Amino acid sequence: MTIFSFFLGLLLGLGIYASQQYRFNQQLKKTLRSYVGNKNEDVSLPLQSLIRLELTELNRQRQQLEQDKQAWQELIEQAPIGYLQVDADNQLLGCNQTAKDLLHIDSQRSLRVRLLLELVRSYDLDQLIELTRNSQRSQTKEWIFYFTRYVSPQQPELPTNSAQPLQKIVESIALKGSGFPLPKQQVGVFIENRQPLLELSQSRDRTFADLTHELRTPLTSISLVAENLLRRLQDPERRWVEQMRQETNRLIELVQEWLDLTQLQATPNQALKYETFRLDDLVESVWQTLEPIAKRKEVTLAYNGDRQMSICADRSRLIQVFLNLLDNAIKHNSIGKQILIQVSESSTQPNLKNQIKIDIIDSGTGFNNSDIPFIFERLYRGDKSRTREPSNSTDGSGLGLAIVEQIVRAHGGTISAKNHPLRGGAWVEILLPTDKAKNS
Repeated sequence: MTIFSFFLGLLLGLGIYASQQYRFNQQLKKTLRSYVGNKNEDVSLPLQSLIRLELTELNRQRQQLEQDKQAWQELIEQAPIGYLQVDADNQLLGCNQTAKDLLHIDSQRSLRVRLLLELVRSYDLDQLIELTRNSQRSQTKEWIFYFTRYVSPQQPELPTNSAQPLQKIVESIALKGSGFPLPKQQVGVFIENRQPLLELSQSRDRTFADLTHELRTPLTSISLVAENLLRRLQDPERRWVEQMRQETNRLIELVQEWLDLTQLQATPNQALKYETFRLDDLVESVWQTLEPIAKRKEVTLAYNGDRQMSICADRSRLIQVFLNLLDNAIKHNSIGKQILIQVSESSTQPNLKNQIKIDIIDSGTGFNNSDIPFIFERLYRGDKSRTREPSNSTDGSGLGLAIVEQIVRAHGGTISAKNHPLRGGAWVEILLPTDKAKNS
């Protein structure tokens, strides 16, 4: 009886197994036929043939993916732009030869050391990667990358077989990085070499500065000749010479502005003479100079902030800044409206604890949004309603705001332009260190 029960259970188990296997095969065959049918292939083939067919197709797709991967890897490796990829722990997963050349990554050392910070000492690159990873959005950043090279000094007096000490040379290169978020908190970064563009821009500026310097002497001579002629001529010749003298003086001012801008950019520390003074006194003196123009439009000035606040800076250069900004604000302000200057201490940058924030807000039409990114560029003129009065042909050289930006930068500060959300007018924000020590 026991043997009979054993065989009965065995047969029952085999039956259940066969039934389940049949249903599984039928379901698998149905799925495969449905999949094959979508590709317009024969669905009447046996199950084994269908499986073999799909395995062949999957193997073909795998080979195709391997070929595509290899092609992309070769393309990235040969690309004229650098590329590197890091994981969630900022370990270097890979980089092409261009990136190694730009960042001076030792190929042999990169095989042993995987942490990017140990291979490339660049705070800006690390910041770009972290910003991209945290925001999960593409980010761009430009910076100057400093690196060290060791070269053998040329000393002919030493024998060629003598051990010569290596000479340490610090060099720099202008780079632009574009970070892109990848799955699993990885980040890919494309790196461009901006050094040729930087050198071209510097060469252009030097050439133009040399040209403007050469123009100053003949223009001054023409102006002096025109002044002498004015005493000896009668109308209408006198009016013509007077117009020529005015235009010549305008060209002299333009040349001088360009030379000032070039000097500020090339040697900012040498172009500044520091002294300590109260900011409200400086603003008051500037406003007294511009008050006759402001009265014609019934424009008033409001100063909000600590009137005892002092700053260590170049007084004459800051007068130049406020003259330019307040003059623009008056010209584009609505009649009878107010210009607001707000002064406060700022702690937006922890490394600059003693920082002063200056907001200049007018009540005019504001900037065009398309002009805002280019407002401080040299010779840029956007909407004529904010750049030049049609009734005054001598107004606006296109260098005023560029000089303002360079003066602020020379002091170690920043300047930005936007439109005020409540007043609707132009809003210029200046951040300056309050003492010279923070700028050094």
